[in-house]
Amino acid sequence: MCIGVPGQVVSVGESVHHLAQVDVCGVRRDVNIMLVCESEPAALLGQWVLVHVGFAMSVIDEEEALATLEALRELDMDFTEPQR
Repeated sequence: MCIGVPGQVVSVGESVHHLAQVDVCGVRRDVNIMLVCESEPAALLGQWVLVHVGFAMSVIDEEEALATLEALRELDMDFTEPQR
């Protein structure tokens, strides 16, 4: 089973080819935004994305992101440490 984790885009580069910084449960991770960037990368700032293996797979709304994070917390899943 694969799990996508919601994160909020907190910084981007000047090009879609640069990795963005995404806050996932309080930890910033480098994420590739090429699959979700439809215009300038700056348009993604503050947006919530679903992250899977270092790629933003889709843009989601804040309500869905927060509900998903809560569900993951209830399952006692911690995404602040690298998974082995």
